[in-house]
Amino acid sequence: MTMHDAGTDDDTSNNEDSASGSSSNGLFDRIPTWAMWVVGLAVLTAVFIAIDVTATREFPFNYGREIGLKIDQAIDWMKANLGFIFRAVRWAVVSSLSPLEDAIKWLPWPVTVIGLGALVWHVVGYRMAIFTVVALLVLATFGLWDATMETAALMVVTVTLCVLIAIPLGIWASQSDLLDALLRPLLDGMQTMPSFVYLVPAIAFFSLGDVPAVIATLIYAVPPAVRLTNLGIRQVPEDTIEAVESFGATSRQTMLKVKIPLAMPTIMAGVNQTILMALAMVVIASLVGAGGLGEHVLRGLGRLEPGNALLAGLGIVFLAIIIDRLTQAYARRKQSALGVDDSDE
Repeated sequence: MTMHDAGTDDDTSNNEDSASGSSSNGLFDRIPTWAMWVVGLAVLTAVFIAIDVTATREFPFNYGREIGLKIDQAIDWMKANLGFIFRAVRWAVVSSLSPLEDAIKWLPWPVTVIGLGALVWHVVGYRMAIFTVVALLVLATFGLWDATMETAALMVVTVTLCVLIAIPLGIWASQSDLLDALLRPLLDGMQTMPSFVYLVPAIAFFSLGDVPAVIATLIYAVPPAVRLTNLGIRQVPEDTIEAVESFGATSRQTMLKVKIPLAMPTIMAGVNQTILMALAMVVIASLVGAGGLGEHVLRGLGRLEPGNALLAGLGIVFLAIIIDRLTQAYARRKQSALGVDDSDE
């Protein structure tokens, strides 16, 4: 046998080995990944059941009651030692909400209807102005005028507090990656937590009334404004910032005169989402004593009067549409002024 024949035999054997190996590997490749996971979990389950049925079906530890008692003790301690903070918050909310509510109710209804219609006409357009006037007149016809004004006052106070908290916090997070990383899971929890849960600490610290409703709505509605403020400032083009800084602008000037104006459309989108989420809490807030349209919805459900509940819910929808169109139109105007979007309604 020559050297060439020996080399040919070796190559043939290697090819046969690789072919057998590839065929064995191809067998596993043809099995779906999910099927392998199912088989593995089934085997693991069978092993644990064979070891001890009771120990594997019931978790061996249960510290829920003990932890719950610790939380209750912490709340009692905060109420006893930090009561002055909660009293100050209550005073601030009541001092701003009650006069505003009284002033809105004091205005004659034609003044309110015409004034709001004129504002919507100026910002959005005449079609939306006609819808606004008709919607307000329909609510007044249904006997929901005072309730609508109470809800409007509650929304003004709550959204104002949300904006005062969210925009500075979003600006700060846009300048600090550490704060952004810390806020992200907190905001995720605030947005995904069931809205009823926010009523628990609100009642614990502020009893019943409009104050716990404002606090619970604030916690639920503030995350979108924080997120979009942070996102809008971070998306300002780097070349624009470099050009401004090259002319000697300070960090404060860059933020106030460049970053925030360019991010204003995104910030307004966050404010828009905050307003709509606050309106979504109107009915839930009525469970802790808040008045307005949410109270009428709750009362209609409690008395098995779905018609009255539906009419009050329709009022909430009208308010949401009006406020949504106003904020969207304002954001589009900002975009057009900055040359970001020149499309008109």
